[in-house]
Amino acid sequence: MRPRDLDELVGQEHLRKPGSPLRQLVEGDRPLSLLLWGPPGTGKTTIASIISQQTGRRFVEVSAVSAGVKEVRAAIDGARRELVATGRETVLFVDEVHRFSKAQQDALLPGVENRWVTLVAATTENPSFSVISPLLSRSLLLRLESLTDADIAGVLDRAVSDERGLAGELELDDEAREHLVRLAGGDARRSLTYLEAAAGAARSRGLDRIDVATAETAADQAAVRYDRDGDQHYDVVSAFIKSVRGSDADAALHYLARMLEAGEDPRFIARRLMILASEDIGLADPAALPTAVAAAQTVQLIGMPEAQLTLAHATVALAVAAKSNAVTTAIGEAVADVRAGRIGAVPPHLRDAHYAGAKKLGHGAGYVYSHDAPFGVAEQQYAPDVVSEASYYRPTDHGAEAAVKQRWERVRRIIRGK
Repeated sequence: MRPRDLDELVGQEHLRKPGSPLRQLVEGDRPLSLLLWGPPGTGKTTIASIISQQTGRRFVEVSAVSAGVKEVRAAIDGARRELVATGRETVLFVDEVHRFSKAQQDALLPGVENRWVTLVAATTENPSFSVISPLLSRSLLLRLESLTDADIAGVLDRAVSDERGLAGELELDDEAREHLVRLAGGDARRSLTYLEAAAGAARSRGLDRIDVATAETAADQAAVRYDRDGDQHYDVVSAFIKSVRGSDADAALHYLARMLEAGEDPRFIARRLMILASEDIGLADPAALPTAVAAAQTVQLIGMPEAQLTLAHATVALAVAAKSNAVTTAIGEAVADVRAGRIGAVPPHLRDAHYAGAKKLGHGAGYVYSHDAPFGVAEQQYAPDVVSEASYYRPTDHGAEAAVKQRWERVRRIIRGK
């Protein structure tokens, strides 16, 4: 079911539009080396194959997992001989190029510089960190996006009807299709693997259609009832957040597993954890927000399935952390006062005194530099008169915020002279 031309390629509309570098390379037959960066199953190998087929070039594949410098040089020498003898160019496809050492990547340079090969190198890691600069500068970097659920559903539907696939021998139920789409996680290859297994299970049972029960059996994984655009999405997410807030790590892990198995975007989960870290934990555990941010960054860098470990790490850490919504309450009350018009004028001694004429207006007069005061805290008015007695931040005795509370109460008394 591998696409035979760019029109059959699923997703990657930004690479397939008229005038795009990929279109020029394929339809204009331009010699150009490419670095394809994207998640697994998004079409990197397929694009290399299409370039080869549609331009009439030889297709030679080298895997960075098993090939060494010797194999790379042999492939380039073979391409050069073919070019000299017949004039036929070669597409050299290097899968997982980030696994190549510097010496192995260096071995590719002569073939690229002399146009002996059209290099198409694929990587799932950021080429800026995993590909040597000389090779990076001589290649056009194309970023492949993750396939959407609609893209994967299209892959499955085509495989059901296409003569290269099931050729219409079996039907695919809507619920079974949704289950296979979720299992695929944006990987077209994976979706076809599951479809093939489900089709085999249906045939062995004498069925003419693939239902969700057959798909579950073939993939050995139950279909999670979870609509990412419906009520169950919001119910499960709500239960997840409330379980973390309620400090039940076990329940939180259950809902996390349900979301992950249903194919929820791990970046969405990470964003929710970052929000919770400030909203429900705050200064009771100052490490909560850095933990959530680090988890979000890690999820972005490594993707699934490994990201589930990072999300579980953050979920448990935030669930067992001390909780406080004092910061949430404080900013809420401060915003409410501002919206109610309680804004007032900035006290004169706090106003900007760095421009000509400011002192004549009394700006900065009487300001006490905090570092000149005992303990680095000076007694003076900071808030406008209208809210000078406001007490927005009221720390709790929970976790690390208990120490914050003791200091803040002492500091506030000094500032306000009480």
